[in-house]
Amino acid sequence: MKNIRNFSIIAHIDHGKSTLADRMLQRTGAISERDMTNQVLDGMDLERERGITIKASAVSVSHTPATGAGKGTKFQLNFIDTPGHVDFHYEVSRALTACEGAILVVDATQGVEAQTVANAYLAINQNLEIIPVVNKIDLPSARPEEVALEIEQVLGIKAESVIFVSAKTGQGLDELLDAICNRLPPPKDDLAQRTKALIFDSEYDDYRGVVVYFRLFAGRLALGDKIRMMGTGRSYSITEMGKFTPRMTPQKTPFEAGEVGYFSAQIKALDEVNIGDTVTLENAPAPEALPGYREPQRMVFCDFYPVGDTQFDELRDAISRLHLNDASFSYAPTSSEALGFGFRCGFLGMLHMDIIQERLEREGNVGLVQTAPTVTYEILKSDGTVIQITNPADLPDPSQINEIREPLVEVEIITPNEYLGDLMKLCESRRGRYVKQTFLSETRQILEYNLPLAEIIYDFYDKLKSITHGYGTMDYRLTGFNSDDLVKMDILVNGDKVDALSLIVHRARAEQRGRSLLVRLKKEIDRHLFEIPLQAAIGGKVIARETIKSVGKNVTAKCYGGDVSRKRKLLEKQKEGKKRMKRVGTVDIPQQAFMAVLDTGE
Repeated sequence: MKNIRNFSIIAHIDHGKSTLADRMLQRTGAISERDMTNQVLDGMDLERERGITIKASAVSVSHTPATGAGKGTKFQLNFIDTPGHVDFHYEVSRALTACEGAILVVDATQGVEAQTVANAYLAINQNLEIIPVVNKIDLPSARPEEVALEIEQVLGIKAESVIFVSAKTGQGLDELLDAICNRLPPPKDDLAQRTKALIFDSEYDDYRGVVVYFRLFAGRLALGDKIRMMGTGRSYSITEMGKFTPRMTPQKTPFEAGEVGYFSAQIKALDEVNIGDTVTLENAPAPEALPGYREPQRMVFCDFYPVGDTQFDELRDAISRLHLNDASFSYAPTSSEALGFGFRCGFLGMLHMDIIQERLEREGNVGLVQTAPTVTYEILKSDGTVIQITNPADLPDPSQINEIREPLVEVEIITPNEYLGDLMKLCESRRGRYVKQTFLSETRQILEYNLPLAEIIYDFYDKLKSITHGYGTMDYRLTGFNSDDLVKMDILVNGDKVDALSLIVHRARAEQRGRSLLVRLKKEIDRHLFEIPLQAAIGGKVIARETIKSVGKNVTAKCYGGDVSRKRKLLEKQKEGKKRMKRVGTVDIPQQAFMAVLDTGE
């Protein structure tokens, strides 16, 4: 056990974690040159296309260091490559729980960024040993020494302990592998205790059922053992177990404490496996479970409805199948007068929502229409009870509401000095409250603001990137709920309320939001054979209106010359027909119209 090292690779997005993992697999001989591809551990097409890691993946390799205290000894390295985007924070926290150490990768050209800080603090809070690595030192614009000093200034990790590597060329890789063996602690010796293993991930396989990824903390696990899940209380027999090398490789020898691997036990439904649950032996159960994970906090909600040839049942099957492999989003049935039956889904952030929608369309082969994303609101009712809603359409009657509370987030922005003024202006325009600013280096600062989550979920990140020419980064965390003067704005299309277009806005900005939204809707909704009024209303009061003109047919074209009353008769007849058509006709609203709600009109 003293020769096992369990660690995660953490970093900001695009700082080269997956490339570093590829090089480590090559250098330790886990993968041959022939089988080598970029982003080996990123199994999804979507991950390769976007160049990001979406799901954490584990690998076991061996290495014999040539230097240090462990020189000449063979070590088993179990490492987990984690995502770097703020929306996949939960995947990172799960991965770190299964480790004793972490490799913090920082780009030599970009320096310390928002997610670098957030992930480093996650590791520090779990008392992990951190090895700082400055990557991409082969680039002409690299400034490794400056970045090492930044790491010391921001995170308090000594600059002398930083290892300089280039994941692309392999420079400094042997030094890093030796440091992992020599500097990271081994797992604690818990062989005398009863068997306890932590489930840190799972996936569904059509042939084997649920495959459980585990880290053994105490005792032993062997093929054929009768096990019990302590959370659900269900029992199973292990039919296959093994390690990731990096493909799943079955093994017959028992697992000792400290090892990482997978097992399958004929588990047919994924809801029988809870991430963070403890596995123990049925005959000699452990007295108490390991501390698990807190449930991920869904920040953004939207509705998915089937469209085109897709039926509700097909959408339900596709969503439940995807939920088996990604338990971090939630879903519940919902219905709308305009769109029929669908699902209300909760996500960790906007990128997460985008990824889930794309995976549903690709892997589930379904057609979707998606409503505008919203956040969770807390409602204090007049009888003193507090309820949470994720859909503006669920808001109770105004006479029953004492106050509406919106979620607040603390946003940490890292930016070059010259863009500070413009960023402050952006935060102020989004109802932000200034907290503080900290000097990171001579050229960069950390800016902190409290902002309503509803104001940042859509285009705040894009605006930040364009203001700072791509050099600014942000990270946010939920701090609680705050009451404000919020109202529900309904959108009426042809006199009918469309629930999916309702939104909760600040009263001071309601009229401006309503007007800009109707202008957008007018562009998105096609002209029909009858006139369509678009209205924005708060309660019974209409605050804005636009009209989509009808498609005109020249019914008087065949009249040339003759009496004017003949033309008038034809026009009157057309007018009657349009009135009747308007009464029975319905308006087709395209997908883009639902996303128009997000446009803040800036």
